[in-house]
Amino acid sequence: MYICMCNAVTDHTIRREAADGVRTFAELQARTGCSDCCGCCEQEARATFDQALLQVTCQLPLAAA
Repeated sequence: MYICMCNAVTDHTIRREAADGVRTFAELQARTGCSDCCGCCEQEARATFDQALLQVTCQLPLAAA
């Protein structure tokens, strides 16, 4: 599904960026252009990114002590 119509950024793209190591919304914007034009998608883009980050961080292995 398209999240940012201005820059053709999909929910899949946002999830992939989170999986590839993007950890801040500002970095997501820099890499994809998401929500840097009209801003109408920012709320949905942030929610999608936050959910993707949660999924990524929950899958990380625990560090051995």
